[in-house]
Amino acid sequence: MLRVEELYKSFGGIMALSGVSFGVEPGSITGLIGPNGSGKSTCFNIISGFYAKDRGDIYFQGEKVENIEPFRLARMGIGRTFQISAVTERMTVLENLLLAPKLQTGEGVFNVFFRSSKIRKQEKENYDKAVEILNLVQLYALRNEYAGNLSGGQKKLLSLGRILLSDPLLILLDEPTAGVNPTLIKDLVAAVRRLRDEEGKTILLVEHNMRVISEICDKVIVLDFGRKIAEGTPKEVQNNEKVLEAYLSGSSKRESIHENS
Repeated sequence: MLRVEELYKSFGGIMALSGVSFGVEPGSITGLIGPNGSGKSTCFNIISGFYAKDRGDIYFQGEKVENIEPFRLARMGIGRTFQISAVTERMTVLENLLLAPKLQTGEGVFNVFFRSSKIRKQEKENYDKAVEILNLVQLYALRNEYAGNLSGGQKKLLSLGRILLSDPLLILLDEPTAGVNPTLIKDLVAAVRRLRDEEGKTILLVEHNMRVISEICDKVIVLDFGRKIAEGTPKEVQNNEKVLEAYLSGSSKRESIHENS
């Protein structure tokens, strides 16, 4: 689904990424982890078109992705969330979702007058899909609530729902559980699992919560100082000496990473 080859990116004299390569298999959940400043967010921003790479290649479904704007990548099937979830606060949860579908017929002025029946049909389809997604992310009971009244965790669920309504093939989740209470973390984890198992979606996520990584990821890529230092299953990664050295120091390092995972 996604292949990154020898990716380089620097900011001034700071090398954020130095020859990073990895792949994401269709229908899998892949975790991208590493200490603060390891290059995770930079990698995400390059894949989703928000940063330009210095060198390297990115392939999506076998097609080379080169200097494509974020909105065009979204139309190709790459959707992403952000660490801070922005919502249209004076619109309801349901209305926020209905902003998301791509290429809506009713967006064209000509179509409003001459394709009204097609617009009505598409709006009904979008509404039905939005209700389905609200149930998936467990926000259906709040569908008529103003989005501005949601908690931070609920806004992250809403952000995930909006991405799903755009029907992406690859979903990039940027720290989906950061600042979310434990109950909603369970809801998020359950929703992400269902996306893979029931919807067949492919997911790449940046996450600091090692328990979440261990529970849902098929494969984990570990970055440190802009380089890939490990790749494997969650169990393999948490026992990797290079990973332990990157995250922790001292004689208690192994005990500490297992306590967090």
